[in-house]
Amino acid sequence: MRLSPAPLGLSWGRALLALALPLAIALAFSDETLDKVSKSEGYCSRILRAQGTRREGYTEFSLRVEGDPDFYKPGSSYRVTLSAAPPSYFRGFTLIALKENREGDQEEDHAGAFQIIDEEETQFMSNCPVAVTESTPRRRTRIQVFWIAPPTGTGCVILKASIVQKRIIYFQDEGSLTKKLCEQDPTLDGVTDRPILDCCACGTAKYRLTFYGNWSEKTHPKDYPRRANHWSAIIGGSHSKNYVLWEYGGYASEGVKQVAELGSPVKMEEEIRQQSDEVLTVIKAKAQWPAWQPVNVRAAPSAEFSVDRTRHLMSFLTMMGPSPDWNVGLSAEDLCTKECGWVQKVVQDLIPWDAGTDSGVTYESPNKPTIPQEKIRPLTSLDHPQSPFYDPEGGSITQVARVVIERIARKGEQCNIVPDNVDDIVADLAPEEKDEDDTPETCIYSNWSPWSACSSSTCEKGKRMRQRMLKAQLDLSVPCPDTQDFQPCMGPGCSDEDGSTCTMSEWITWSPCSISCGMGMRSRERYVKQFPEDGSVCTLPTEETEKCTVNEECSPSSCLVTEWGEWDDCSATCGMGMKKRHRMIKMSPADGSMCKAETSQAEKCMMPECHTIPCLLSPWSEWSDCSVTCGKGMRTRQRMLKSLAELGDCNEELEQVEKCMLPECPIDCELSEWSQWSECNKSCGKGHMIRTRTIQMEPQFGGVPCPETVQRKKCRARKCLRNPSVQKLRWREARESRRSEQLREESEGEQFPGCRMRPWTAWSECTKLCGGGIQERYMTVKKRFKSSQFTSCKDKKEIRACNVHPC
Repeated sequence: MRLSPAPLGLSWGRALLALALPLAIALAFSDETLDKVSKSEGYCSRILRAQGTRREGYTEFSLRVEGDPDFYKPGSSYRVTLSAAPPSYFRGFTLIALKENREGDQEEDHAGAFQIIDEEETQFMSNCPVAVTESTPRRRTRIQVFWIAPPTGTGCVILKASIVQKRIIYFQDEGSLTKKLCEQDPTLDGVTDRPILDCCACGTAKYRLTFYGNWSEKTHPKDYPRRANHWSAIIGGSHSKNYVLWEYGGYASEGVKQVAELGSPVKMEEEIRQQSDEVLTVIKAKAQWPAWQPVNVRAAPSAEFSVDRTRHLMSFLTMMGPSPDWNVGLSAEDLCTKECGWVQKVVQDLIPWDAGTDSGVTYESPNKPTIPQEKIRPLTSLDHPQSPFYDPEGGSITQVARVVIERIARKGEQCNIVPDNVDDIVADLAPEEKDEDDTPETCIYSNWSPWSACSSSTCEKGKRMRQRMLKAQLDLSVPCPDTQDFQPCMGPGCSDEDGSTCTMSEWITWSPCSISCGMGMRSRERYVKQFPEDGSVCTLPTEETEKCTVNEECSPSSCLVTEWGEWDDCSATCGMGMKKRHRMIKMSPADGSMCKAETSQAEKCMMPECHTIPCLLSPWSEWSDCSVTCGKGMRTRQRMLKSLAELGDCNEELEQVEKCMLPECPIDCELSEWSQWSECNKSCGKGHMIRTRTIQMEPQFGGVPCPETVQRKKCRARKCLRNPSVQKLRWREARESRRSEQLREESEGEQFPGCRMRPWTAWSECTKLCGGGIQERYMTVKKRFKSSQFTSCKDKKEIRACNVHPC
């Protein structure tokens, strides 16, 4: 992605209506409105003056600056996001930045400069070059640009957006499509300073937080950790403005550090509970292993929490693992509206942030503590070339998660000055049991199992679960709903409809035993989260004590041990499993003997009944290339398991192997070593001698032909006598003539010493028309020499593959 600076040099006078863009057409200004605008005014001012009737409580669309700052640092870059909450969308938009209390009539009224991130999505308006609009009108739910803050002395800036859907939502002076940023005091450089207004809402509101992890190898392929990827357990709380869990520009507490580096929420929860006066609800949700799975395979983790007038902020965090100290989360999200009501829904895409406690730059960097500790900051695509999010062009980091916070109930008298809209009224109605089954006809399920026991044994809200088995999916293009169903519940004796019931927090962990040897006492506490609505006194106990025994034998031969720790989670997610707990040896026996006390215990645990779900498989891939380039080989094809193996037994094969046949491989001629040179063919004068070699392998299927098999070289014996007898001379010449003729015939034997061969016959017809057949040809012996000592003098035969193309 390339960053394109705003073309500020374009003329501001090109404001003719004839150059109207698609967005200008969509805005549908009336002729009467245009006539009232002076011809000398720029097109930007005409956009800003096209005000419509403002809709109160319009929250489908939002303009957000990354980190939610209320102040800007001059010259700094900020990522600005315009988004629509599903299922809403927008086709067009306009984004502009003005100095406070300016109308936009003059060039100097505009503050800072936008930079384009994705030219396929956004562009600068031709007739208003400081404004950003869509490149092409189409359905979209999100766009992003960078905004470069103006120089020192500019003052406050108003970022405004309008969107085009079926009709216009015009620019507004306040609301979800307007963001005000003021210049940051240089003395507060680097510190998040977000003054939070007091909440004027009445009663309480209950919310459900749902976390959707989108971090996967598909969305973030660079160095993605395939084996250990996960999200740690979610930890957070609803709190007042006097308590900060974490914030950009601040320093991570020890609890935040342990979440960021180890994924452990224990210390963070302890810190939150220590602020009991400032915290209404502790927010907790389970970890996710692996980091991403389809929602129809595994339900997204969620947690419920409440807010009231003093504790109307919500913060949470979860570690991206493995990583040095990277997290995602929200900080001080205000759920109270300016109209003294409660926000209906918040949808926020999340990018990772650095806790400032470890200096690693990759997912699996070795531990490297940051000394001194640095401030919390969002990660960027320009942090380090080895970073998995690095982009040399400085593009935005693809979101790794999305959080949805939705109001599910309100209690007590409400004091909204604006009446509820239809969505608010529906959200507060008690959910009715659905009699109608909306399951697609292509998904065949078993009946639902009975509801499991409630996960809470107190009056704290919990969940219960039921399951069903997906027997068949007749159409893979139609997704099947979840195989698990969850329902809120409370412990025995608790009821939502009982006005005299008070809501209690969870029990805090048991205190240490009062003595280190023998029998003592221990206690635990909880607090009232919400008093009865009918004004009655809460009679539920807030403290509980019980006897405890540590080191039953207190003799010199006994060892001192700690109390038993909490039981671990059950090893199984359904059916029968095991759970363990541990304790440590504090002191060995005084008499030097071995400590016989056990340090671990295990017992069975029972989870909801398992239901086997058939495995879902992808189609077979294409066959691979043959493993050889000629002759016989093998080829393979694969398919993938789309459902999790732990959801049921899957014995289907995922790979198939079959034989494949290509044309025969060429076979080169193979020869023996040369023989020794023969004796000279003459007893006196000039002559020659020969040597030979035999063919051990005939060439086949186009192999290298055989070279010569006979070689000659000259030889010279003693000088012949000048006057030999005529008869003796003739006899010698005849013998030499016969020998030369025999050697000549042997050397002309079609490359087969010892015999003369007839030429090769023509190739026979192929035995098959397709799928691989055979052709043959022959060479027969024409003449064998009596002096031949070669066993290779015999008829020859060659075969080759033909018509190897598939039938």
